[in-house]
Amino acid sequence: MDVHAESARLMTRRRLLNAAGMGLGATALGALLPQNAAARAAAETARAKRVIFLFMAGAPSQVDLLDPKPGLMDRIGEPLPPSVTMGQRVTAMTRGREQKVVPSMFGFERAKCGVEWSTLLPHLSRVSDRICVLRSLRTNAINHDPGKTFMCTGSEIPGKASMGSWLSYGLGSMNRDLPDFVVLTSAFWTGGTRNVQGLYSRLWGSGYLPSKHQGVAFQTAGDPVLFLSNPGGVDRAIRRRMLDAVGEVNRAHQEGAGDPEIATSIAQSEMAFRMQASVPELTDLSREPKSVLDLYGPEVNKPGSFARNCLLARRMVERDVRFVQLFHRGWDHHSILPKQLPGQCYDVDQPAAALLLDLERRGLLDDTIVVFAGEFGRTIYGQGRLARDDYGRDHHPRCFSAWLAGGGIQGGISYGRTDDFSYNVAENPVEVRDLHATLLHLLGVDHERLTFPFQGLDQRLTGVEEARVVKGMLG
Repeated sequence: MDVHAESARLMTRRRLLNAAGMGLGATALGALLPQNAAARAAAETARAKRVIFLFMAGAPSQVDLLDPKPGLMDRIGEPLPPSVTMGQRVTAMTRGREQKVVPSMFGFERAKCGVEWSTLLPHLSRVSDRICVLRSLRTNAINHDPGKTFMCTGSEIPGKASMGSWLSYGLGSMNRDLPDFVVLTSAFWTGGTRNVQGLYSRLWGSGYLPSKHQGVAFQTAGDPVLFLSNPGGVDRAIRRRMLDAVGEVNRAHQEGAGDPEIATSIAQSEMAFRMQASVPELTDLSREPKSVLDLYGPEVNKPGSFARNCLLARRMVERDVRFVQLFHRGWDHHSILPKQLPGQCYDVDQPAAALLLDLERRGLLDDTIVVFAGEFGRTIYGQGRLARDDYGRDHHPRCFSAWLAGGGIQGGISYGRTDDFSYNVAENPVEVRDLHATLLHLLGVDHERLTFPFQGLDQRLTGVEEARVVKGMLG
């Protein structure tokens, strides 16, 4: 008897259960295809096709940048009234301490469109007719990691699918040679702070969605993508033969097991092979005109800078990458904010404004949404020395500011309003899930219909609570 042939012929109990389980998984996945087809059909007529999300990790202070409160200038050191705080949750760094008002030491100027911007953001102010400043955003999380996780995945609980993964799953790819979802992280920042939190890969993970939809993080040194280059002695022809051989084995396994992840492995190996040609061309800025490099500012020549990443983001959406997420850290200013905030704004102001202009000049801004946001806001009460020119601010989830542009967003406006202390939303509150629903809407997706069955629940980016499209921000 040929023992190996007999073993292959016989189906043991374990193999039967495994095959049955995978078969059910494939059946369930197949049932989702009509839904995805409908989402993709709707997306064909949507205003937006792509998203660039500029994530300011650490939480920028809205009262120093986007939500001016000039009426507080003469109230430094006054206790924050209980009628404002209303016994709301505070961090352990504030609990038991008196909450004293510290107004911003930075001025604000009114742009031509009528919206006020901090003098620390002069370049963005000059393009504010393309921007909607959202001043009434709220979140649940009061600490950094759950706050980032919530903004990126719609849940404070780690392990859920990220926004870019949802778009890749729901809308599919527009470019066969590059990933649907790319992540770029600033390698340095000018603000001087080193009080930063880690950026975990689950922030751009696919969670319960097939792993082909997870984000691909580009590196700031060496190969843009790990193991992009062939090892010594292996040329492209050898690599092709290796992939063909491994693919043949995997396809045979796929036929027997029916595991969707095997198909993902095959597809991703082929994508990696194509990226060996597409990524070096994408990241080569040598053919960019000097006028474009100058537009993004002097830091654009530094690998890993926010400026360079903004230019790379434009090149990616130009090549139809669906979702690009830029992370810039260093915004966690519990002390010496006046010293550190100007450096942070130097890093992002000119490049972010240049990104909008560059997209517009190339006809891409109309169908590309640009979002600028952190995980939550900052308190009007201070931490540290509490001097007019030396203070810090604590975490504040009750209200914070963001801005959006392009892809159907109405420019030259502000939306929502906070109270006199930028502590509570006074008009037009927007929850994070509302922001997610609005982005999906602009991309042609109904947030209630884009679902994936997992753990007995039809999971979705906006969760189980009611979410709404914020129509007041739309053009």
